[in-house]
Amino acid sequence: MRFTKAETVEEALHAMAAGARPIAGGSDLMVAARQGKSPLPESIVAIDRIPALSRMDADERGMRIGAAVSHAQLEVDPRIVADYTALADAAALVGSPATRHVGTIGGNIMNSSPAMDTGAPLVVLDGRVELRSLDRTRQIDISEMWTGPGQSVAAVDELCTAILLPERAPRSGSGYVRLEYRRAMEIAVVGAAASVTLAPDGDLLAAISVALTAVAPTIVSVEIPKEAIGRPVDDDLLDRIAVAASERAQPISDVRASARYRKHIVGVMARRAAASAFGRARGETIGVPLNRTAGIGAP
Repeated sequence: MRFTKAETVEEALHAMAAGARPIAGGSDLMVAARQGKSPLPESIVAIDRIPALSRMDADERGMRIGAAVSHAQLEVDPRIVADYTALADAAALVGSPATRHVGTIGGNIMNSSPAMDTGAPLVVLDGRVELRSLDRTRQIDISEMWTGPGQSVAAVDELCTAILLPERAPRSGSGYVRLEYRRAMEIAVVGAAASVTLAPDGDLLAAISVALTAVAPTIVSVEIPKEAIGRPVDDDLLDRIAVAASERAQPISDVRASARYRKHIVGVMARRAAASAFGRARGETIGVPLNRTAGIGAP
């Protein structure tokens, strides 16, 4: 195995053009190798010491999160917790404390697992992914990033350099919850994220977005009925969101849950995510991660 340590993005891109695979935390890469799912690559370039990939910057357009920012950073960063709370909810649930300190947001995205915790929050927050190669830089909507389990639209020589989140509208809130059987080293049985924006002069719904985890080959969005806009967020609306989420789900059965159970329970998770997003949009203090605050999942 050949190992290169890049100190700049350009060095990393040259190594990738020559066939190297980028590695930051390496949590997904090492797990896949130990489980026999995929062998370790013959050439690796480390990108964890590149300053440009490890920063979070905010301006009037929103947030730019470097691809090498860890989950541990995201779960406590004041700007993420305040304005992009669903992402903080999700980052706080990833793996174990050790995993969260080495695992990165860019690695999570590029691994393309339909059960990733950060995927649905990034979808409802209208995230975009910045991909760079030696020849070009492009940005794509996060919802268009994944094509199947472990598959994405990124070319082999493209490096995920940043995730871009637009500035949040006033009176917006978001949340992410998942069903889990244990509190650490767990992946979502199902999960749901929601983003809610309320009208300036009342608690009527101005915008809503819902996305689901672990119920399809990729992270999927839920189509919310248009008549929901302009009405109060009450039990009837939350029930409709639950039904729409269950209908959108296309889960499989495995040793962790049946397809029928997943299809039902993801509606429950979507309802709770939307209710919490609504509460946060109204200014209620609901702690991170939402799973622990709401008593959802493992005790």
